[in-house]
Amino acid sequence: MPLDIVTIPCLRDNYAYLVKGPDGVCLIDAPEAAPIIDALEARGWGLGSILITHHHHDHVGGVEELRARYGSEVMGPEAEKAKLPPIDLGLTDGMQGGTGDALTVSIDVPGHTLGHMAFHFPNAKAVFTADSLMALGCGRVFEGTPEMMWESLSKLAALPGDTMVYSGHEYTASNARFALTIDPDNPALQARAKAIEEARAAGKSTAQVLLSEELATNPFLRPHDAAIRARLGMPEATDAEVFAEIRARKDAF
Repeated sequence: MPLDIVTIPCLRDNYAYLVKGPDGVCLIDAPEAAPIIDALEARGWGLGSILITHHHHDHVGGVEELRARYGSEVMGPEAEKAKLPPIDLGLTDGMQGGTGDALTVSIDVPGHTLGHMAFHFPNAKAVFTADSLMALGCGRVFEGTPEMMWESLSKLAALPGDTMVYSGHEYTASNARFALTIDPDNPALQARAKAIEEARAAGKSTAQVLLSEELATNPFLRPHDAAIRARLGMPEATDAEVFAEIRARKDAF
């Protein structure tokens, strides 16, 4: 049974994701309750579990209302337990749950926060990355270090290229504008930036993308690229050092 994945816009630019599989319905992050309730009610679904990626309010603000309404089991990073709404199960790197296409593997991806997790559904070729790997970008390094974030992104980059990446915010248009300052001669990036502009003009979400496309166009996954290194004047630097420079430039963009 293939997964039924529903993208739910929340707040100003957040996304929550409903995932319906053979074990029932789970939610990835809960920025606010109302649009998630609307999506569930429209489909006649309950909500068995809520998976939290990290402790920031714009990812957990709706947890308590949803738990009270649906009796959902709430799971999130054990490392951030003290900062999260009460959780029923603390998750650590490599923990697995679910069956078939709903098999879920927790991946530690610290950097944005120290306990940030991504949730990989290997059989369904999907990964929910929230504010770690983002479409054409990555999250700000608030609690970790650039080296830590680069290591986390490297983990995600090593997943199969046909994995669909579902990230946490609609930042893709601004990410594309920045990416073109780092990698302006990349034809794949040029084409993607144009497609993103057209999609956003039509009101379409662009925060969901194949990993193979990210690997070809996202400068945060491409610090090894000779053209990027030359443009930054860092031909001999380590990948982590190049990544840190790209992240610093994005912070000031």
